[in-house]
Amino acid sequence: MKDAQMVFDEIQALKKEQKQIKLEYKDLLESMDEFEELKEKNKELREKKKELEKIAQAQMGSRYEKLEEGKDKLKELEQMMSDMALSELAEGKSIQIKDEYDNEYQPVYRVAFKRVA
Repeated sequence: MKDAQMVFDEIQALKKEQKQIKLEYKDLLESMDEFEELKEKNKELREKKKELEKIAQAQMGSRYEKLEEGKDKLKELEQMMSDMALSELAEGKSIQIKDEYDNEYQPVYRVAFKRVA
């Protein structure tokens, strides 16, 4: 059985290989004239889309502001629920969550590694 270090090394090697392949792919695309033209057109369309979105947001006024505030509140509540679930897990309690249709939800825990210094 592999240990965590062996798996980590395998992940790093795969990431390095993927990075090289992505660079080759990007170089090949950028050598195509049509691709460059489409990139420019895409940039123009994206700018036009942003302009239209700003107009729509201005027309909606406070209603759109409420949408943005709701997004922030959702993030805050989701973080709170996550913290509560982790605390209950640490205390050895089970966690039961149900929605309005009586569907049960269970927490999903994830471990990630972050480079130290």
